[in-house]
Amino acid sequence: MAKRLLFDKSMDIDQEQNVLSELKKECGTQLTLKMQGMLNDFAASKEIQASFTANSSTKLTVTLGVKVLNNLVWPTYKYSKLNIPSEMARCVEVFNDFYHGIHKHRQLTWIYSLGTCDIISRFDIKTIEITGSTCQAVVLLLFNDAGWLSYQEIQSLLNLEEEDVTTLLHSLACGKYNILLKNPVNKSISPGDHFEFNPNFTHKLTKIKIPLPQPVNVEKKRVTEVVNQERGDVIDRVIVRIMKARKVLSQQQLISECVEQLQEIFKPEIKSIKERIDGLITREFLERDEENSTVLKYMP
Repeated sequence: MAKRLLFDKSMDIDQEQNVLSELKKECGTQLTLKMQGMLNDFAASKEIQASFTANSSTKLTVTLGVKVLNNLVWPTYKYSKLNIPSEMARCVEVFNDFYHGIHKHRQLTWIYSLGTCDIISRFDIKTIEITGSTCQAVVLLLFNDAGWLSYQEIQSLLNLEEEDVTTLLHSLACGKYNILLKNPVNKSISPGDHFEFNPNFTHKLTKIKIPLPQPVNVEKKRVTEVVNQERGDVIDRVIVRIMKARKVLSQQQLISECVEQLQEIFKPEIKSIKERIDGLITREFLERDEENSTVLKYMP
């Protein structure tokens, strides 16, 4: 739902609200509280944007759209201290002044990885309007005043982590559209690479959209790690319970019984069960038969 709202993929806000109302009837308000908060934020942001546009139209040379979100109800996305060019810095300054004029004690944190940007790019053959993420736009703007830039130079100018820089450069130099040229020429990004703007790039369309790198959902990543750890502990307990009762069992039989007992809770992967068995052997809860390594024994 957050992706649909943030990236304008929702076909109908009224339909979102109708589905949410049905969920609320079936599951209660506690489950839908944050989702309702997201819809409320989305509606409030439209009012804030309209007011900002009316009051700041003469202060900016570019069109700026901002969605103000409450971090208590939206997913937690990765924050980075991206160095933005003066044109964007001016936009941030003007909006900050406007917003703090309404809400003096609220703090704004700019999540650039969620933003999009339209850039007029002048190539040798024709001018093309490029839509990409805010971070992709910042990378491209570096080449207004530079020829070749090394990976390290780009990373230093952006002030981003290596993982983020690699993802951005891959999308611009090795993806669907080669807006940047890289040396050496290959499909991978490494710290020794050098990049330059591709003046000969062209396309049959006058407007193109660069595939956006997916922002890192910190909350989802953390929850996934916790769930995987909890499931691993459950698998351990089931394995030990089975082996304590059976004493000796083939690994295949143990896996089958483990899957059967766990299927009402969650569907475990066979690979995960094998990894947990190896872990229990290392911790000396189980041991393999010396004559037949596929047979396991319980160690009291």
